[in-house]
Amino acid sequence: MSTDSLTNHSAAHAEHGHHDAGETKVFGFWIYLMSDCVLFASLFATYAVLVHGTAGGPSGKDIFELPFVLVETFCLLLSSITYGFAMLGMNKGNTAAVKGWLFLTFLFGLGFIGMELYEFHHLIAEGFGPQRSGFLSGFFALVATHGLHVTCGLIWILVMIVQVSRRGLTSVNQTRLMCLSLFWHFLDVVWICVFTVVYLMGVLS
Repeated sequence: MSTDSLTNHSAAHAEHGHHDAGETKVFGFWIYLMSDCVLFASLFATYAVLVHGTAGGPSGKDIFELPFVLVETFCLLLSSITYGFAMLGMNKGNTAAVKGWLFLTFLFGLGFIGMELYEFHHLIAEGFGPQRSGFLSGFFALVATHGLHVTCGLIWILVMIVQVSRRGLTSVNQTRLMCLSLFWHFLDVVWICVFTVVYLMGVLS
């Protein structure tokens, strides 16, 4: 076998190895997301048990401002759409598009977190903090846990913008972007459940 043939064979073998490693990492990340599902399911169950434990304090319909939360929700939904465009850019090998759409995703996510922090500050300033009642304890635990996940996602997005800028769309970066995509869309689905169970049902009950 010639030297060129050996070189090509080694390169193909290395590329195949990277491909297999990427699939393994994505599969492992799916397992992580399943464990996160258990965490959020536990928080939803806790909230369901505590939702009527107002201890003479306010209920959801007394403190939730649905139009405000709708804007917050649209910020997160739009961030999922922009991340989808980033993945399309990745599939086309367009580094600039990936970075641009990731930055827009970051801005929408940052807007979501900013609005959530404002809501928490407003509730605590009014005397409706997590120590006020079981209902508010369950509310803060569930919503803040989701917010913490989004914050971690925002940090991850910034890291990926830097990584793509420095190294381009390597196989490693593509695997990381795919894992981040799963994480970000997962948080979107969880928030839709939060909006429906906590805010919408809270206001309409």
